[in-house]
Amino acid sequence: MKKLYLLDDAIISPLGFSTEENIKAIREGRSGLKRQQKPEITENSFYAGIIDESPLNDDFKAIGNPKKYTKLEKMMLLAVQQVLNKNPNLNLAETALVVTTTKGNINLLKDPGNFPEIRIKLSELGKVIADFFGFAQTPIIVSNACISGGLGLAVARRLGSIGKIKNAFVVGGDLVSDFVVSGFNSFQALSQEACKPFSNDRNGISLGEAAAAMLVSIDKPESSGNIALIGDATVNDANHISGPSRTGEGLYQSIQKALKETSISAAEIDFLSAHGTATIYNDEMESIAFHRSALQDTPLHSLKGYYGHTLGASALIESIITKHSMLKNYLYSSKNFGELGVSKSLNIIQQNEEKEINYGLKTASGFGGCNLALVLKKE
Repeated sequence: MKKLYLLDDAIISPLGFSTEENIKAIREGRSGLKRQQKPEITENSFYAGIIDESPLNDDFKAIGNPKKYTKLEKMMLLAVQQVLNKNPNLNLAETALVVTTTKGNINLLKDPGNFPEIRIKLSELGKVIADFFGFAQTPIIVSNACISGGLGLAVARRLGSIGKIKNAFVVGGDLVSDFVVSGFNSFQALSQEACKPFSNDRNGISLGEAAAAMLVSIDKPESSGNIALIGDATVNDANHISGPSRTGEGLYQSIQKALKETSISAAEIDFLSAHGTATIYNDEMESIAFHRSALQDTPLHSLKGYYGHTLGASALIESIITKHSMLKNYLYSSKNFGELGVSKSLNIIQQNEEKEINYGLKTASGFGGCNLALVLKKE
């Protein structure tokens, strides 16, 4: 298959309303997670990264009427607009739109406001984005649990490889809705502290909301430094609707298939961006899969301590941060990590450091047994 080049991007999150602001916050060790209260759902407080809608509306006024769009739509539209500002000559009639999310506008179930019932459909979310900017092609919706954001990149690459598209926008987003909070609370998976991926004192997930957009292309750009997606694979472990495989089989196979496609070995991977949700079973499963893949010595981090789990946006945001890490040859620490709390040894990044990164690996896993591996190369 062809390479997919990762071009301009934007992140809208509690850490800032641009990729640059987000990277600056991560470099400085700042987290977007704050203590939250939802007494109607749980008597216990929990940590989550939630975007203040007031400054979001202030920024959105520059491109549209905030009252006409949901919070999630505004986040996603702002992300796309930032990328378009850097590419004013892009022909949207020839550019595909890939929208990745797990739940979309599901908050409208509780409070529809003045929005019509159809607005809750994922297809309608894609249509809102397409109509706002004038994308000519029907949006492609990718909703495969928490691998959705990264899977959107893989879908764009595969469509490009068979000549269906040349350029695409991959746009991801999700909210910390009452639906999502109540769901994770029912699993007793919400941490009452900021989450601690791979640590022995981890006790659950922190949720987050964010949106991201990335322009991608099959054509190599003329810039001197580029990051390309050169291998991808997704394997479902078919273990349980919400519990990952105890052997890490699906993630292991995803990694092996992605590496085989690129004809490189695990030893050549310079950096690994893990899923790292800080739940007991997810982190353990990942450690087993990484160990089986001979990646136990590869520098690794999870970004969940900065963002929380942003669901359908997470793998896209983490791919964006991986891209910039590779371009800058800079590794960011895995926030809130203490003492290793999984059965297999891992090389967790505990402080920011400079390192030559030629090959990166991004992995993700999610409900329903889905797993994803993306291999990135610097050119």
